[in-house]
Amino acid sequence: MEHFIVSARKYRPQNFEDVIGQQAITNTLENAIKNNHLAQALLFTGPRGVGKTSCARILAKKINQQNAEISADEDFAFNIFELDAASNNSVDDIRSLTDQVRIPPQTGKYKVYIIDEVHMLSQAAFNAFLKTLEEPPAHAIFILATTEKHKIIPTILSRCQIFDFKRIGVLDAKNYLKVICEKESITAEDDALHIIAQKADGAMRDALSIFDRVVSFSGNILTREAVTENLNVLDYETYFNMTDLLLENKIPQVLNAFNTVLGKGFEGHHFINGLASHFRDLLVAKDKATLALLEVGDTAKKKYLGQATKASIPFLMQSIKKANDCDLNYRASKNQRLLVELTLMQIASITFDGEKKKLANYIIPATFFQALSPAAKEIAKPIQTKVETIKSKTIVEEPKPVIKKPLLRNTERRASSLSLKSIHQKKVVIKTDVEENFDKHPKDVFTEEILQKLWKDYVDILNKKGERSMASIIGTDTPKLGEKFKISFTVPSKLMEDQFKKGRPKLLNFLREKLNNFGISIQVKLNEQIEKKFAYTPIEKFNKMKEMNPLIEKLRQTFELDM
Repeated sequence: MEHFIVSARKYRPQNFEDVIGQQAITNTLENAIKNNHLAQALLFTGPRGVGKTSCARILAKKINQQNAEISADEDFAFNIFELDAASNNSVDDIRSLTDQVRIPPQTGKYKVYIIDEVHMLSQAAFNAFLKTLEEPPAHAIFILATTEKHKIIPTILSRCQIFDFKRIGVLDAKNYLKVICEKESITAEDDALHIIAQKADGAMRDALSIFDRVVSFSGNILTREAVTENLNVLDYETYFNMTDLLLENKIPQVLNAFNTVLGKGFEGHHFINGLASHFRDLLVAKDKATLALLEVGDTAKKKYLGQATKASIPFLMQSIKKANDCDLNYRASKNQRLLVELTLMQIASITFDGEKKKLANYIIPATFFQALSPAAKEIAKPIQTKVETIKSKTIVEEPKPVIKKPLLRNTERRASSLSLKSIHQKKVVIKTDVEENFDKHPKDVFTEEILQKLWKDYVDILNKKGERSMASIIGTDTPKLGEKFKISFTVPSKLMEDQFKKGRPKLLNFLREKLNNFGISIQVKLNEQIEKKFAYTPIEKFNKMKEMNPLIEKLRQTFELDM
């Protein structure tokens, strides 16, 4: 059996041209060698798997190849020394290194010392290395590599020429994987390689390790389905299907789709983050100017462009905000699944008909209750009843009229016609100017005498219920019957008009049921010039008493009484 070599070793770069995604650094090093302008201490820093150690080995080999008398195939292995600082981090190890530095090379011009993971050196080892690093022999070059530059002491950093390696882009990693597939005679879908490159998160070594694993799983044909199954990642098809359901307001199907995602072993946090990223990609795909920010395969890009035409920018903006709020609150939530489900229902309700959700952030369609189990239906029955009530009636609140009340004096505070019951009652303002459509309801004919009789009966009913204030207002005038069953009613004050409007819906329902006529409407008129039969405020009561006995005014003046 032939020994297998992993791709990360088999395809390790041997020249600067083979290094992926670090063009600026490789050009700088090549020019420094060519112009003999290379520092004696270099520090390569950056994330894992981006080519730090590979560049250090290539540089160590290229330095001595500048001599034209030496063959280009010579690797100068005897002039290159690699030290793992993670296991050789003591002062004795550094002292041994400084002793070796004094010895000149046998072949070539330079001896190169590569110290990997240099941040693992102890404080004492760093201090012991300072003098040698600052003034090394002319034949010695030090190349330090680390993933954590912040752990290196400043005195070491100031003695080195620093090169910051960046993460490798998704497209660069995908293109390099295509080259390897051609060399290995492997057929791979573009989207499959793109998922591998995304999963690597900017590390080429990780991308090659994932590539080996997927090849072992699916053989010489790599498909998107095989890659997502092996890597256990959420396929973008999941997010496309979920977004379609959200745009169509299909809440039951949305919840079932989320349950399927959880059944595959994914956390709700991972899903909601991916959904927010999907909405972001759709937002980017809506404008040609930002299309370059969409880092996906060619097949996926066509799907993003297609779905971006269905989703509006306000929908995407609100969806991103709700998904981001869910992400921020996820860890603190005690019921994390419910938090994600609630977020999905709110997103699904963004494009729902606004006429049916005036008093709520989201609406629950009737199909949601049909999909519940019998036990769940019993629990959700009160909610279903409330939803059906909202659908059947359109409740429109009219702005509450602003009544300017005069400052009350002591005598006014002591006298009040309002009852305690009327103070504690909930004030519900219902707009009655917009009449409901009763074209299909009965409209029996009736006379004005019958109307006035029922009007008095309703006043008696209010008195028996203890609603004497409303009864007195309704009893102030006799109703007049006009055309098309319009009833006119006159009140002498603005206060009585406002109170009457609050009780008008109940009066209308009473008359419609008794007269079997649903075309009845009541129009209230204000006429402050007519004689007032009733006095409500203390001033009105005083004026009424003064009309009956003028001496009362003289009594008020004599004792200097305040109103």
